[in-house]
Amino acid sequence: MRAKVAFDTNALSAFAEGDAAIKPILRHAGEIAVPVIVLGEYLYAIAQSRYRQSYEEWLSESIRNLRILKVDEETPAFYAALRSELKRAGTPIPSSDIWIASLCRQHSFSLLSRDQHFEGVRELDRIGW
Repeated sequence: MRAKVAFDTNALSAFAEGDAAIKPILRHAGEIAVPVIVLGEYLYAIAQSRYRQSYEEWLSESIRNLRILKVDEETPAFYAALRSELKRAGTPIPSSDIWIASLCRQHSFSLLSRDQHFEGVRELDRIGW
């Protein structure tokens, strides 16, 4: 079975920039997704960019080929469980990253990310590059 891969914000940025290192990972993915929280973080970042228009155009074209992992009525239970796990382990991560990891766990996606703190999340496969 081919892996299901979700972008973290830094991976989505690398994808937009054409980072050759992530191309083999994506080529072997069975499904590629963007958690809605990542989409919000990315839109915020490009709003600050002097290349805003070109990034918005790229996103508009690219998003059609990606699944959006949305928060639904089941997601808060995943969030609460993960946040509690991290607190008990003494390994907190930013709240937005808990939502991202929760969506990946909920939908059984690996997370493409450079952020090492995702290594402390059980039942989440972080793919680095």
